Amino acid sequence: MKTQLIVVGKTFQDFILKGVNEYCTRLKHYLPFEMEVIPDMKNTKNLSFDQLKEKEGELILKSFQAGDFIVLLDERGLTFTSLEFSKYIEKKIQTVPKRLVFVIGGPYGFSQKIYDAAREKIALSKMTFSHQLVRLVFVEQLYRAMTIIGNEPYHHE
Repeated sequence: MKTQLIVVGKTFQDFILKGVNEYCTRLKHYLPFEMEVIPDMKNTKNLSFDQLKEKEGELILKSFQAGDFIVLLDERGLTFTSLEFSKYIEKKIQTVPKRLVFVIGGPYGFSQKIYDAAREKIALSKMTFSHQLVRLVFVEQLYRAMTIIGNEPYHHE
């Protein structure tokens, strides 16, 4: 199974970019992992938030492949402890035949087409994070899950 993280827009803050890159590199030791960046939209001053979400959604949809198991990172999704998330990931590794695709939307969320394409939604917290920071938190938690699955000492109870 391959794991893909799709994000909207470049990461501009250097400390976040360094952290994301570090955990993406670490993750490749555990599973095939890639992060795809959907380019920021240009000339959006005259677009409403809904129009912007629709345009971003069209670009995200182009990244999906037949057979993908799509999971949105969404504030209304299921929440897990790190141990529960590791069990979730372990189950997906065993049951998802092709690609497990996680999607982090832009600052205004997802279009309805993206919600319709998704199989599940998960939330990293009940708190709200910037869509930039969510990238770092998510890849760290995915790495943590992989170390828990491998009984490695990264996670402490």
